[in-house]
Amino acid sequence: MGYAGGRLDNPTYRRMGDHTETVQVDFDPQRIAYEDLLAFFWESHQPTSPSWKRQYLHAVFYHDAQQQQQALASRAAVEDRLGQPVRTEVLPLRTFTPAEDYHQKYILKREADLMRELSRMYPRHQDIVDSTAAARLNGYVGGYGTPEQLSREIDLLGLSPAGRRKIEQLVQDKGLFN
Repeated sequence: MGYAGGRLDNPTYRRMGDHTETVQVDFDPQRIAYEDLLAFFWESHQPTSPSWKRQYLHAVFYHDAQQQQQALASRAAVEDRLGQPVRTEVLPLRTFTPAEDYHQKYILKREADLMRELSRMYPRHQDIVDSTAAARLNGYVGGYGTPEQLSREIDLLGLSPAGRRKIEQLVQDKGLFN
């Protein structure tokens, strides 16, 4: 979680300027293609709806000319498929500023048992912020993913038996998945 798209140096939640709240996705192109990430991006939001505030702008940010070309082509394909204008912007990434600690893994922080477990695995808060396992758990607690995905990857999350039971129970009891 962080801020991008604006010109203000060192934005914060209280002093965001013209930045947008966003996430930065670090990926290995040997494991997943940028085009696949774009396909997921287009399916995970309403690209034809207007952004009601700059802070929540619908945008995909690119790093270079190749990513720009791919993002614009994918936007055009979505527009053709939907038969209406896509309002999601394709913008250059000038900088990405990580959000303050209290914004990181915000949903997961509501689950004290899981956070205690993660804190044992990752003693430094920044390690939790940077952890793929914590990001996945944050998503599951927030209702994203599927029970099948959790089943396939639960062994990779490094959880104790109690932690596994906790996330499985959350999924089962709260019906968290969208």
